[in-house]
Amino acid sequence: MTDRIVIEDERSEIAISAFGRSETGPVRAVNEDSLFTSAPVFAVADGLGGHHRGDLASSAMVEQLALSVRPGRPTAPDAIFTAITAANAAVRAWSARGGVAGTTIAGVALVSLSTQIDLHWMAFNIGDSRVYLRDEWGLRQVTVDHSAVQELLDDGSITRLQAATHPDRNVVTRAVGVEDEADPDVWLIPVTGRQTFVICSDGLTRDVSDEEILAELDADVSTAAAALVDRAIRQGSRDNVTVVVVDATSTETGPERAGYHDVRSLGVLEETLPRT
Repeated sequence: MTDRIVIEDERSEIAISAFGRSETGPVRAVNEDSLFTSAPVFAVADGLGGHHRGDLASSAMVEQLALSVRPGRPTAPDAIFTAITAANAAVRAWSARGGVAGTTIAGVALVSLSTQIDLHWMAFNIGDSRVYLRDEWGLRQVTVDHSAVQELLDDGSITRLQAATHPDRNVVTRAVGVEDEADPDVWLIPVTGRQTFVICSDGLTRDVSDEEILAELDADVSTAAAALVDRAIRQGSRDNVTVVVVDATSTETGPERAGYHDVRSLGVLEETLPRT
């Protein structure tokens, strides 16, 4: 799909194209991933594998995103947090009736802020689904995994090579529906020029390297998303694989060069900060 969003109080126009693909893969019986691709919000949710109602948990997350945002216009950061809070409550209610349910969430939303730095992409995540950004500086991972192996990597206990085979590689340290409150990390990225986002479940990143992701992004969004999913399955993914590719081009770069801002500096939801 291609959506054009006109910012009425600015001189900018943003053309956005996005495509998502999700496959069960050759090993799993059920696809517990869900995706959402309706401007201004794009997201991937990965139901906790092996847990009761993982597929329903991920579906609940994207359904709440659909209910909390207005299609075709920039949204407010609060709308994303409202959706996450509502999904967390719904999944917790299922858990209370028996079984354990949970889901990751990762995504980007075009948001308008009530400051002099107005239009931004807001990247957000809970769990080990990821957001990548490609711009004129190359490809970089925006989000930080909430996982046991990421914590070991952070403190230097293991290498990235060891993380790939670590016995706790499937353990997430945060998820929607697991605790009374869901605690997302958030990054604000100024809208500038051309930006391409890749949002994915760990079924992609366990078997496809960052370099391989970058190699597929010169194609259009539908071809790129399909190629990434196919590559993961071809290279041995044993999980569901879900990828959303978002390509956005702005007619103006805005007042700042691209970079990451934590939301505290802009006075928005101080408790939602990236882990350092």
